[in-house]
Amino acid sequence: MNQNEQDLDIFPLIKKRWSPRAFSKQEIEESKILSLLEAARWSPSASNEQPWRFVIGRRGDEKYQKIYEALDNWNKAWIREIPPVLILNLTKKHTMHSGRVNPTAEYDLGQAVFAMVLEALHLGLIAHEMSGFDHKKILELLDLSDEYEPVSVTVFGYHGDDKQLPDDYYRQEHRVRERKPIEDLLL
Repeated sequence: MNQNEQDLDIFPLIKKRWSPRAFSKQEIEESKILSLLEAARWSPSASNEQPWRFVIGRRGDEKYQKIYEALDNWNKAWIREIPPVLILNLTKKHTMHSGRVNPTAEYDLGQAVFAMVLEALHLGLIAHEMSGFDHKKILELLDLSDEYEPVSVTVFGYHGDDKQLPDDYYRQEHRVRERKPIEDLLL
């Protein structure tokens, strides 16, 4: 097989997707934030549970500050409160039908977040997903029930000047994207 990302023609937004860290301070229009949420809303989920939940922090508001505060130092260093929107992505742990633990909640959330990321690209925005944060602290700071499991934080915004990034992060912005060959993905 030995296919790499340049060998096959795929949906352009998937190929375009990457995780930049250089965000502009430009605010995101409310209609675009609603479009991101609408994309998530229409994502597939097991038994149509739609277990995803989101906390939206807009730069300057209390939710943004609390999400930022829970990030690890690696992520705080490149964010420095520049991106206009931080979204905490959570799952509802138990199903609404049986009350049992939902074994596919994180998988379903991942699909919803990816739909948001593709919608962001479609709207001229960029996105960067992170798992580096204190999960317990974020629940406490936002006063959320432990019925919710924080899984990731996604930064949304417009692309900015990568020269504003610290050196280590600047170099990462310019490294060549690599993907494993297809045969490495098959068992």
